[in-house]
Parts: sequence; structure tokens; C-alpha cells
Amino acid sequence: MKIEKVLNNNVVTIIDENGIEQVIMGRGIAFKKVSGDEIEENKIEKIFKLDSKNASERFKSLLNETPMEYVDISRGIIKYAEKTLDKKFEDVIFLALTDHINFAIKRFKNGLPIKNEMLWEIKRIYRKEYSIGMWAINYIKYKLGIDLPEDEAGFIALHIINATLGESMPNTMNITKLIQDILSIVKYHYKMDIDEESLSFHRFTTHLKFFAQRMFSNKQELSGDDSLYEVVKDKYEASYLCVKKIRDYIKVTYDYELTDEEMVYLILHVQRLTSKKV
Repeated sequence: MKIEKVLNNNVVTIIDENGIEQVIMGRGIAFKKVSGDEIEENKIEKIFKLDSKNASERFKSLLNETPMEYVDISRGIIKYAEKTLDKKFEDVIFLALTDHINFAIKRFKNGLPIKNEMLWEIKRIYRKEYSIGMWAINYIKYKLGIDLPEDEAGFIALHIINATLGESMPNTMNITKLIQDILSIVKYHYKMDIDEESLSFHRFTTHLKFFAQRMFSNKQELSGDDSLYEVVKDKYEASYLCVKKIRDYIKVTYDYELTDEEMVYLILHVQRLTSKKV
């Protein structure tokens, strides 16, 4: 395996057998090395395979501009998130998260922290990802002695959510807002507080995440048997009236028409959530 380019002492690129450029990282992997030298494979810590020329160029630029400590921290956070969520992320998260950490620390040092307007929603809807964000800012404090605010835990959580859902940041923000708005409709329709510790709440928000992802991706499910919709609608009238408000809100706000099948699932979830049963 031969070096194509040396980016710094810890990062090189190679050209694989398919002619695709890959970025290889390892502490000291390029020390006293030049293009054409063999890589010491025992020093390889991570190989990044980015699926576009643009992403590859951005990644190389980022690694040139970012302190190695921040790169290591980003890798540590991703490793912890993958273990916690039992999920393997695409390499592109490393680019986005490292870039965010780099600028978050710069902003903090310059006294310019950014308020996370969606922190409350993230804490409610994405609890595991938020806990990873909190772990991350504690990890940064341990590694660098920099005490980032809780808002940054929310921003890091959003990057984890992006990787989990396979969405862009704007779509993730839209998904989060839609879920929050639907929960508010349920709350005010029933004039009740929702038990956010219940299994029903967890099931409902999980369903909403995937529903919202389909909606914003324009992947509507085909409507199933209309007779089931009529049965559920008649059996759970109060839940139907609530979901009807949700349907009308989505139609007006997003110009998206819920199918009967989507209505059925929402009615059943709302019924379970509001009947105080898990």
C-alpha cells in the first residue's frame, strides 16, 4: 500500500485498486514519509472511503486545518455512539462531526456560543442521542479542559440523529419540528400531560420518526384495506378526531395527504398513548 499524498504527519491518501482515493489516518503514519513510500500498516487506525470527489476534498482540507486532538475526540464520540446505538455509521459523519467540533471550540474560545433553539425537543424526542451528546461534551472537557454548554450536546446529538436516519441536517430539523408539533396537537386535544417515560410514548415517537422521514423523503406508503380504517375510526372515535387534526395540520403545513393506512397507525398509537396503558 503506497502513499499517494502526505497531508500531515498523521494523514495520507492512497489510490485503491479501483482507482478511488482513500484517506488513511494513524498517529505518526506519515512521519518522514513522502509520496510513493510504503505505509506501515500497523500504524493504520482508520481508513475513510468517501463516495464523492467533493466530500474527499473537503475531508482532506478539514484534516489539514483541524488539530489532531479534535480529530481523535470526534473518532471517540463516533465509536461511543456506534456502541451505544448498536449501529455502524457511514464515514461521512466523521467529516460533519469533526468540522462541528472544530468550530464549536473556536466559537467557545472567542466567547461566541450558539443557542440551540431545538434543545428541549431533542431532549424529549431523541433521548439516547441526547445522552450521547452529553457524554461527548463531558469527554471534550476531560480531554481538553473545555466546558462546552449543554446546547452543544444537542448539536452533537443532531449529527448522531442524521447518521442514524441517513438524513441531511435540514431534514433532521424538519423531522424534529414535525414530531414536536404532533405531540403538541395530542396534548392540547386531550388537555392532558403526556407520560414521556412510558413505553407508549417511546413507541409513538419512534413511529413518528419513521413516518416523518418517509414524508420528507416523499416515500408515501400505499393505502391498505379501507375496511380496517373504518373499524379503527369507529372504535376509537376520540383518537380519530385527534388524528384528524394532525392530518389537517400536515395537509395545510406540508401539502402532504395522509393515507388511510397512515391514519390507522396514528390512531392506534394515540389511543395507546392516551389510555394510560403501556
